[in-house]
Amino acid sequence: MHIGIIGTGYVGLVTGACFAEFGIFVTCVDKDEKKIKSLKKGIVPFYEPGLEALVQRNTKEGRLNFTTKIADTIDSSLVIFIAVGTPPRGDGSADLKYVEEVAREIAINLDSYKVIVTKSTVPVGTGNRIKEIISRNLKKKVDFDIVSNPEFLREGSAIEDFMRPNRVIIGADPESNSGQQAIAIIKDLYKPLYLIETPFVITDIKTSELIKYASNSFLATKISFINEIANLCEKVGADVHMVAKGMGLDQRIGPKFLHPGPGFGGSCLPKDIKALLKVSEDYGVQMGIVEAVVRANERQRETMAIKIKDVMGILKGRTIAVLGLSFKPNTNDLRDAPSLHIIRSLLKEKAKIRAYDPVSMKDAESILPEVKYCKDPYDAVKGADALVIVTEWNQFRNLDLAKVKSLLKEPLFFDLRNIYDPQRLRGKGFRYFCVGRV
Repeated sequence: MHIGIIGTGYVGLVTGACFAEFGIFVTCVDKDEKKIKSLKKGIVPFYEPGLEALVQRNTKEGRLNFTTKIADTIDSSLVIFIAVGTPPRGDGSADLKYVEEVAREIAINLDSYKVIVTKSTVPVGTGNRIKEIISRNLKKKVDFDIVSNPEFLREGSAIEDFMRPNRVIIGADPESNSGQQAIAIIKDLYKPLYLIETPFVITDIKTSELIKYASNSFLATKISFINEIANLCEKVGADVHMVAKGMGLDQRIGPKFLHPGPGFGGSCLPKDIKALLKVSEDYGVQMGIVEAVVRANERQRETMAIKIKDVMGILKGRTIAVLGLSFKPNTNDLRDAPSLHIIRSLLKEKAKIRAYDPVSMKDAESILPEVKYCKDPYDAVKGADALVIVTEWNQFRNLDLAKVKSLLKEPLFFDLRNIYDPQRLRGKGFRYFCVGRV
């Protein structure tokens, strides 16, 4: 089977490379000629563990191709995935201009039956909107089906998430013969996952679209909840890790996403929550819990900055070493990263920032040019008045603590991800501050 992926961003490229690994012939399309030239050479434009090797192998073996020619791709593909960006508008709603533009291009070039799949994260009703746009712009009468197949890829673990997913959601019209045919075609694409007994959820398009937003909003709720519990733990003298463990052993709650820290960020949770709130507003539905999650996350970032300021006092002229810039480990994604808010808050107080991150410093330079970017963690710490760990990269878990202490002007250690044991750090002479533990 031949399939086309329109859009070579994070979702499109991971989806294309992984389907190629399944033995399917895949063509990825993008308007950006420079990006396509790089991808043909096996150069991936962002950091995701294992992806570059996957792209290079499947390109070499002829199953993965890259082009700027959308018409040829539509002609040769039975299934066309729409994987373009849906950035947030000022009011929080998802901007569907790229999705709609692709829908028009598909319509113009459609001359035989195709299954058109939305992989992009889109609000409820987008499937119907795509169907209307294509129907309106067809050059001749051609049958096609619309399917919703949302992605659930975690940055830093995307290949594993695609190859061993918790579930595959397929939204179509399960009552019609045409819809049943489209479902069968999509299930055939995912056939290797049947061997590992992956659950498949077959539903209608609107329900499928909402599952994605509901899932991300619930995960964000768990994060914000444990962060607020962590703040209470500090006041009452409790240990948030033991609270989270006690909660997580309840199978109705589970242990995942109960890790306190400086708040969530990235390209999915903040954007999807705001989009869900806009949809609920449009339909006149109050979502007080989700609204509270947004406020709690914003407050948590500021709480972390205040924690540093309260301990250090006047920051003007003082140097702070920040380890970790990306919103989570194993990615260079800085979108809505907690580090950006915390650093900006410290810069407003006239502090000097020395920062190190394994992969995202080049991206950060254009966002925070005032920061001094360093060659390694010890270079960042050298001569600093305090150390702040914001992102829990593995290499930060085993720092040479004696060396860190000798390089710091003062033994101030802010661990915003709780990756060190408080007693151990204090035993080594650090003034150690974490989240939700005393």
